[in-house]
Amino acid sequence: MNDTPSSEQAEVAATLARDGKTGRRLWLKRLVAAAILLVAVLALFYWWQRDTPAGTPRYKTEALRRDGLLVTVTATGNLAPVNQVEVGSELSGIVKSVEVDYNDRVRVGQVLAELDTSKLDAQVLQSRAALEAARAKVMQVKATVAETARNLERLRQVRELSQGKAVSQQDLEAAEAALERAKADLASAEATVGQTKAALAALETDLAKTKIVSPINGVVLSRSVDPGQTVAASLQAPVLFSLAEDLAKMELHVDVDEADVGRVKEGQTAVFTVDAYPDRSFPARISQVRYGSKTVDGVVTYETLLDVDNSDFSLRPGMTATATITVQELHDVLLAPNAALRFVPPARAENSGASESRRGGSVLTRLFPRPRHDSRNRQANANDAKRAQQLWVLKDGNPAAIPVTTGATNGIFTEITSGGLQEGQEVIVDMETVKP
Repeated sequence: MNDTPSSEQAEVAATLARDGKTGRRLWLKRLVAAAILLVAVLALFYWWQRDTPAGTPRYKTEALRRDGLLVTVTATGNLAPVNQVEVGSELSGIVKSVEVDYNDRVRVGQVLAELDTSKLDAQVLQSRAALEAARAKVMQVKATVAETARNLERLRQVRELSQGKAVSQQDLEAAEAALERAKADLASAEATVGQTKAALAALETDLAKTKIVSPINGVVLSRSVDPGQTVAASLQAPVLFSLAEDLAKMELHVDVDEADVGRVKEGQTAVFTVDAYPDRSFPARISQVRYGSKTVDGVVTYETLLDVDNSDFSLRPGMTATATITVQELHDVLLAPNAALRFVPPARAENSGASESRRGGSVLTRLFPRPRHDSRNRQANANDAKRAQQLWVLKDGNPAAIPVTTGATNGIFTEITSGGLQEGQEVIVDMETVKP
């Protein structure tokens, strides 16, 4: 009786195990089928999105016009006097007085400052005394020369009268040597006089230089010395004053970029502005374009000088100015907006033959298509358009390219020199897509 229940339990357990395995297999099959269905739906949705047009393009156009064109170059720089002189001191010493201040007008020869002369005055007196002593020495030596010459003449006369018996030849030669020594002493004394004069002249020159005077007629721009200050001029002359000759005429020094310097010439006109007068423009004219270059942070520029009229003295040295130089001025030319020259239509849809070839491909190719290269095609078309320099017009609602030859440009409009276009003709400048 115990064997029967055991057999029944074993059969029930086997049945339950078979049912569990069957349920899991069915669940896995359903899961795989659902995944395959989801992939297929996604692939079909992608294919539908790819072949469905994004929308209808709408083109923005602008009319060509005939007008003047002003081509300019912009550069920045600083104002400076035409002639600026820095006045210093050749001597070292203590500043005794300062006679001028900032913005004072000075004349040629006017005293700007004066150094203390106590030491130089004493040296000048000493040198003058030495000169007087040297002159006295010359007078003394002249007397010796005269005395020696008379003594020699007397000996010669005695020897001649005594027929060589009273005065020996040796005495006569000694007298001649004494005369020569006296003459040498005279030459030395006279040289000493000249040397003393030179020393006195140098001291007097230094004494005159203690008065620092203006070399030009102008205006004091800066003063870097005060009374009582010590000036040391051992290695180089220190700058005490900075003078501008005439502020009614000034120069504007600007740095022109190397890309623009080829169009900048002497005699061209310009206007510039400064921060002090933001609502005012000042005229100028180029006087010099220097060949020497300046390189700052890898940027190469060329210094250009512009003459500026500052009769009202509103401009000041050192002001930062932004100059606009007119390098070319054209009249009555056909102009196109630069946006039209930059416009390139998007790549067209692939031709029907290619589409048929795609449709004739395998199922995997249709389900998992390769990505299209529209962006690369658009870039290639853009590069070709730039090389071709073409404008696009609408013909039957579609863009059509017209090759043109361009001339000068100001960054906004460009001159069209050839291409068969007319004033008022519409050219495409942009495109937007209208969603269906």
